[in-house]
Amino acid sequence: MNLEIERKFLVKDDSWKNNAGEGVLYKQAYLISNPDRSVRIRRTGDGAFITIKGPTTTGGSKLEYEYEIPVSDTDVLFTLCQDGSIEKTRYEVLVGDHTWEIDVFGGLNEGLVVAEIELTSVDEKFEIPEWVGEDVTEDRRYINSKLIENPFTTWNN
Repeated sequence: MNLEIERKFLVKDDSWKNNAGEGVLYKQAYLISNPDRSVRIRRTGDGAFITIKGPTTTGGSKLEYEYEIPVSDTDVLFTLCQDGSIEKTRYEVLVGDHTWEIDVFGGLNEGLVVAEIELTSVDEKFEIPEWVGEDVTEDRRYINSKLIENPFTTWNN
């Protein structure tokens, strides 16, 4: 079984950039998006993927199956997706034994910066760097598919 265990946090400041690698531009859209399942099409730099996810449980775990697809297929697949897409640049920062993924959103989600960490178990210990802020793992507003429906720039911050 493919189980993804992920925690998601807001980012407090830009100090993570001091240790970040080169960013990769991501574009993604959803064929299906509801609380029980999603099917995502994603283009990342030179790669492309289709990802099937189940519902998120307490602690941030969910079933996830991801398969590489031809990049040339994404142009057509994006036309089959629900309205809207996510644009973001993803950076990686190594902290202790874990790689944090920092997503800097663009478009209608401009101004949102989120850090994610994937774990091997829901109770796995990990180092939280100073630039990591509020844990938003359980806040559905920060799920990428929800950011298409309700973009960050429309929130009353």
